[in-house]
Amino acid sequence: MTSGLQLVLALIIGLAFLIVLILKTKIHAFLALIMGAVVIGLLSGLDSVKTAEAISAGFGGTLGGIGIIIGFGVMMGELFQASGAATQMARSFLKLFGRGKEEAALALTGFVVSIPIFCDSGFVILSPIAKALSRQTKKSMVSLGLALAGGLVITHSLIPPTPGPLGAAGTFGIDVGKFILLGIVIAIPMALTTTIYARWLGRRIYQIPSGDGEGWERPAYQEPGYDQLLHNPDEKLPGAFLSFLPLIVPIILILCNTITKAAGGGGAPLSQVLIFLGTPIIAVGIGLIIAIYTLARHTSRAETLSRMESGIRSAGIIILVTGGGGALGRVLQTSGIGSFIAEQISVLPIPVIVLPFLIATLIRFAQGSGTVAMLTAAGITAPIVSAAGGSMILGTFAACIGSLFFSYFNDSFFWVTNRLMGIEDTKEQIRCWSFTTTIAWATGFAELLIINFFFGKML
Repeated sequence: MTSGLQLVLALIIGLAFLIVLILKTKIHAFLALIMGAVVIGLLSGLDSVKTAEAISAGFGGTLGGIGIIIGFGVMMGELFQASGAATQMARSFLKLFGRGKEEAALALTGFVVSIPIFCDSGFVILSPIAKALSRQTKKSMVSLGLALAGGLVITHSLIPPTPGPLGAAGTFGIDVGKFILLGIVIAIPMALTTTIYARWLGRRIYQIPSGDGEGWERPAYQEPGYDQLLHNPDEKLPGAFLSFLPLIVPIILILCNTITKAAGGGGAPLSQVLIFLGTPIIAVGIGLIIAIYTLARHTSRAETLSRMESGIRSAGIIILVTGGGGALGRVLQTSGIGSFIAEQISVLPIPVIVLPFLIATLIRFAQGSGTVAMLTAAGITAPIVSAAGGSMILGTFAACIGSLFFSYFNDSFFWVTNRLMGIEDTKEQIRCWSFTTTIAWATGFAELLIINFFFGKML
């Protein structure tokens, strides 16, 4: 029988080992993640077979949901770049939202899109817009990418119908409509603070796409420029409709999938078709096909295939490290470390509204999945909050907000965001994404305490 002390020591030693490998050795992050998973699994009491099975299941399970989407997404991004659609999208964004508001526009886009769509799929689909804006205006990809990713992850974590918030709301037995409305109110300040941080950090980690769009550059910081993007009559670009079509169609299809499932559909033939077409892998694949036959219609077959293969090469390392993060998370989950920490925290004499927040925070840090963290916290604390007479809706939000804490190596979205932004240095990856999610987490917790103090008895 594995003791609690052994589980905690396994977590501490394993994470320390992983951090040293990534920061101080020549070992690649992917191999380091697998080695860290092995160490934690064995030290926590899992035998070698179960450790290996957990690593394989975590790697495969993570890539089963996001790997194909990443591959399709980067191929689509190459076609956007080659055809000029990326430039057209950047130009359209500036005309719609105005100069100097790119971060706010992307945060708002992510905020809305991630309500029906998983944040990782949303970032893969929308990141070409951020990259195009960065290349054309010389704004840092860090500020643009983090603003987009922040908007995506906040509503993904707080607002149904994404599985985590929806499951937590069901566990606490609250009205979903009321939960959505209050969730939007709580999410707005969180998105604002992450966007402010994104703008600040973008000046300090100033990275833009290279001139050919194949790599990244770090020149001296320069103020954004718009004249060449907005006033270049000699440049032949596809129309705005065709440029955005490969992005809009997958979003609409996934939205139809979500609505159909939420409405209890699935039996009627039309419902089955909508659910199938709206599966993220199918939807993004359709978007890629649209890009091939609209944006690349004037390009030779050989050149089109060459551009897409270039995207596939760049996707390889993203897919591997994303799967490695999933493998680490599955080992942590299988070992029971998160469950043990939750059980210990649940008996502490702390304010009832803080309990689900704290449990979700610790589970998130221990095993990486925000969805698992909020659902576990909800399952453990819903009866406690109810018996203590606390606000059930605020208890739900406490579990959801806690699940945002410090995304790092064991979270697949950590690797998706950083790698698609071109951030490879580990310290910078933590500054970029780990700090962003923690700012959202801290802002949400402050809001939770304020709302509970003034309105806790009314909700």
